[in-house]
Formats: sequence, C-alpha cells, structure tokens
Amino acid sequence: MNALEVSNISKRFGNFFAVKDLTFEISEGSIYGLLGPNGAGKTTTLRMVMNIIMPDSGEIKVLGQKMDERMKARIGYLPEDRGLYPKMKVGEILLFLAEIKGVRGERAKKKIDLWLDRFSLSEWKQKKVEELSKGMQQKIQFIVTVIHEPEIIILDEPFGGLDPVNTKLIKDIMMEMEKKGHTIIFSTHRMEQVEMICDKICLINKAEKVLEGGLADIKKEYGKNTVILDYDGNGSFIKEFPGIEKIDDYGKFMEIKMKEKADPQGLLETLVGKIQVNKFEVREPTLNAIFIDKVGEKDAEDTVSH
Repeated sequence: MNALEVSNISKRFGNFFAVKDLTFEISEGSIYGLLGPNGAGKTTTLRMVMNIIMPDSGEIKVLGQKMDERMKARIGYLPEDRGLYPKMKVGEILLFLAEIKGVRGERAKKKIDLWLDRFSLSEWKQKKVEELSKGMQQKIQFIVTVIHEPEIIILDEPFGGLDPVNTKLIKDIMMEMEKKGHTIIFSTHRMEQVEMICDKICLINKAEKVLEGGLADIKKEYGKNTVILDYDGNGSFIKEFPGIEKIDDYGKFMEIKMKEKADPQGLLETLVGKIQVNKFEVREPTLNAIFIDKVGEKDAEDTVSH
C-alpha cells in the first residue's frame, strides 16, 4: 500500500496557482523529497495533505483513506512556520504535547528524557523555551513531531536553523526511522541532503511538477557526462575547451557538463600543467546541477539566497 497518493490536485489563491494539477505517490517505508524553489508550491501541497487547507480539485489519500482527525494521529507534521509556547519550560511543553498525541504518564516522561539526551538538551529541560536558541527550538519541534512514533512523518524544511552537526543528526534519525518502516516526506531546497537520503523525489517549479522518480534513475537518465574538478590555480581557460556544454564554477571547484560524445580524457590532458588538479572525476550530474537545469539559473539562485 502507498503511504500517500496525490492525484491531480490544484489550489488557487485568486488568479494565482499555488499548485497546479499535481500527481505523485509515495510508497510505505521510504524517504521522499519534495523539492523546488521558494514559492514553488511545496508548503501548500503539504498543508493540503494535512487538511489544513483544501484543494480546489483533485484527491489526496493517506494510507489508503481520506484525511480526517483520526488519521492525523498516525502522522507527525513539522510545519515550516514553527510555534512553541515561549514561557513554558522545555520538559513541560514536551509532556503537554506528547499527551495530546496520546503518549502519557511515565511512558511519555521516559521518551522525553531519551530524546532530550539524544539531542544533548537534557540540561535545558527546566529552561523556558524562550531561553533556547533557534536551533535548539528546532530540535524540540522535531521531538514533538516524532515522539508518538507516527507511521508517516512530514517535515517542511527540517534543516532550517541547524548547524552541520545537528543537520547530520536529524538525517541519521530519519534514516533510522525509515529502517523501522516509517514513511518520511520532507520538503527542502538543500540538494546535498536529498542526495544522501532520498529514495524518490518530486521537483516542483511554479506550481507544477517538472520531474519525478527514483533518484538513481533520474541521475542515470542524465548520463555520465559530468566532470567534478577540484583544483588550484587560474581555471578561466577551461571554458574554452570545445567539448564543454556548461560550467558551474565555485572558485576552486567546478562541475562541468560535457557535450554528448565529448572526451573527458581530452579535457584532463588540457588541464595538466596549467593548473594543479586535486580531483578529476567523471560521473553522473549532482542533483544540484539537475535542479538548476530544470528550474533555470534565476529560480535556483533565488532559492539558494533564501
């Protein structure tokens, strides 16, 4: 059975389409990435899944059923707009929200202590929420989302406000939950996280789906025609090589898309002696490169800037 089936849903606000004729399905026990630039329709889609807003047309099924209040107990939802009671103590708010989700008494207290320890927040248990940093509050929100061990976990930009260490921790927890059979759906524009953990993705741009499928299959479809170059020196001459279609230049690192039938070996021979080559690898394109190719340079730059 699919954990989620979204069939031809659309949502308009006035004359503006926030989501237009969107269809995708998500298998149980998988990690699914809902991707796209800011304003593409990701958050609106997740809100429709949660019945916070209703689609103008189309159908959504969660675990084979239409969403209702009973179904919400089987889902953990971390919204993009976070909200905790700032004057409450961390332990109190976690217990309060755990009990709302059906986790009560000593069981709730034990689970809270385990999660606080996992996130290195035990010493903050008696502190007020307003005393916590943004990243700490984000971790508390994540605990609230998963404390009742929901079958489906929906995370809207779960890495916002987190440093690299805690981003990795959240990623590791997501993968652990997938192994236990939970379905995880998350939206993001951070492509490096998607490549590490997603089984399938759906890329939305300007309210419409532009790409969907297994990550490995998508990258294979694009072909093994990308060179990853890590170098020192002046690489400005590289763009003159005739076999190059496109370069994403990050200073001392380049992602180079070769033209069809172009010889990467010839490029390497051109580089030797002119710059110091620290790494030269021919592989499938990164998801970031595919993302830029699909949504366009401007939309991708706007996404990265937010």
